[in-house]
Formats: sequence, structure tokens, C-alpha cells
Amino acid sequence: MLRRIAVFCASSNKAAQIYREAAKDVAVFLARNQIDVYYGGGKDGLMGVLANTVLRENGKIIGVQPVFMHEQGWFHPGISELILVNTMAQRKEYLFNVAEAVVALPGGCGTLDELLEAITLKQLGLFNHPVVILNTAGFFNPLLQQLDKMIAEEFMRNEHRAIWQVILQPSELPEALNSGSDWSPEHIHLAQI
Repeated sequence: MLRRIAVFCASSNKAAQIYREAAKDVAVFLARNQIDVYYGGGKDGLMGVLANTVLRENGKIIGVQPVFMHEQGWFHPGISELILVNTMAQRKEYLFNVAEAVVALPGGCGTLDELLEAITLKQLGLFNHPVVILNTAGFFNPLLQQLDKMIAEEFMRNEHRAIWQVILQPSELPEALNSGSDWSPEHIHLAQI
């Protein structure tokens, strides 16, 4: 069973309720299964929902946040632990080093950046863990279409589809986490086309 999962998600307080409910369901599953949750450390948006729900379920949630965000007061004051780093790049590096899986919920450019870096690192054999995309209400459809286009036009291999798992409901998360672990450093030979 996995013990440390990084969750990437929105900080926007204007995200629709359907996304907030999905974040809550993910948090309940992770906390009840005693999986430590690592995330961006925020108090707002889906980040806040995730953190508050994990805490309410007596789970452990650890934030990783650049100092400049902390100075803006964007941190959640009640989380289990807050780790401060200097840059956004260091935040991602920390998360990818500690995580045994990545789960991407809907979000903005920061979430897309983190998700695409996870896919890239896995493609290169540098992050060999599940990468799960929760496609609530079809939020990620345009990105998934772009990934299909990259494969169709031979910028990526068809085998690279195995890098990520797409789920539509939080209830599908356990199966996706279990099915995304068959990638290894040896897969780097597929990176070059």
C-alpha cells in the first residue's frame, strides 16, 4: 500500500462545487487509508478543501511551499507540517522525491505544470510511480486530446499512454493507484522516437 501521495490542485476559491466535492472525496479516501498527503500548502480553493478534509478525517497533510508564497500568507495554518523551500522548482523537486504517486485534480497553470512535469519525468524513467488524472466533469479533456495528438503525430510513442491513468470519479482512485506502478527506469529507452 502506498504511504505518501502528492496531490496537485487549484488554489482558486471560485472553482465550481463539483470540483470541491471531488477534492473532498479524494481527501477522505487518502486519510482513511492512512496515506500521507503532500500538497502545495495552500489554504484556499481545492487545496483548502483537501487540507481541511484530511485534517477532519484525522489524516496527515504536509504542505510544501516557496517562501515568497508563505510571505503572502497563502499557507494553511492548521496542516500537519509546512515545509518551506526557496523556489517553485524546489517545491516540485521535493514533491517528486517524496511521493509514491501523483494525483492531479482540476487546477490552473501551476497544476498543469506539475502534472506535465510528472508525465515528463516518468517518460524519462525518473519518476516511476502512478500518475493519476481525476477528470472531473471532463475538465482535462482538452489536455488529453492534446496528448492524443502528440502520440498521433509521433511526438510521443503509443506506449507512453501507460504513463498516466485517467479516472472520472474519486471512487476509481484505488484501482488507478494500483495499476500505475509498472513503469521503471528502463523505460527511458522509449523516450526517444
